[in-house]
Amino acid sequence: MPYRPNPRPTTRSASTPGRSGRRTRLSAALLTGFVTTLITAGVVGPAAAAGTGTSVSSGTGTTPATARSEARVTTAVLDLDHPDRQPQVRGKDVPYDTASIIKVDILAALLLQAQDAGRGLTQQERTETEAMIERSDNDAATALWRRIGLAPGLEAVNKRLGLSSTVGGAGGTWGLTRTTATDQIRLLRAVFADGGTSSASGSALTTTSRNYIRTLMTRIDAGQSWGVSAASDSGWALKNGWLQRSTTGLWDINSVGRVTSGTHHYLVAVLSDGNASMAGGIATVEHAARTAVSSARAAG
Repeated sequence: MPYRPNPRPTTRSASTPGRSGRRTRLSAALLTGFVTTLITAGVVGPAAAAGTGTSVSSGTGTTPATARSEARVTTAVLDLDHPDRQPQVRGKDVPYDTASIIKVDILAALLLQAQDAGRGLTQQERTETEAMIERSDNDAATALWRRIGLAPGLEAVNKRLGLSSTVGGAGGTWGLTRTTATDQIRLLRAVFADGGTSSASGSALTTTSRNYIRTLMTRIDAGQSWGVSAASDSGWALKNGWLQRSTTGLWDINSVGRVTSGTHHYLVAVLSDGNASMAGGIATVEHAARTAVSSARAAG
């Protein structure tokens, strides 16, 4: 399957009129469409309808969505045209919840395990992987999480891909996997860098496997195309994650992917938590992505 970067969305420009209004409508749509599946996946507690004073059950009471923000954000950027350089990191490179960005890692694990077995993906696996990446379908992610062997299966593959600070979520809670921005750059490099990665413990993703992940990441549903794409001039491939924590009512908002700025291509990981709202978290992530890529571009 050929790899064709998505065209840059016209709504990504900060100067476009009505951008905040669109983001509010986007947030409401995402909440109503995905909170139920997050509950099913065991990632977040029950929530009331979006836009009506959302609250989240913590098991000991109710936490209002207007909880005081304790937001933090970390970015990592690697110039893909100079892959020997170290990623530029802004903020503390500490672990964050992955939410749905873990789905790229789940897919990489499935593909590498299939390579080891000398087989391609089944039609059912292709259907599930496409739903998991393109639409961020949580039922598909749960099925594939089990298929790769839950956290132990993920972590075994990650050692081969060079990830050293990613710890899988317990049981079925794949969205509570913990990772760092630099580990996400390692994963992106395994997917997007020519030649992938290799290690003494096993082979890396093949060109066919890498192209499959790349292609799915360019076919993200339009309503989920926010995030690191804000830093791109012409083409992007991404996966976003969003999760309201039941204990605080605050939001984890993450975005990882490949963007084009000027004549260079960049791998970008933006992780954040403690956001008071989903819309505010998206704004924080997009600002951080633009700032980080501009800095990397200025550094040459």
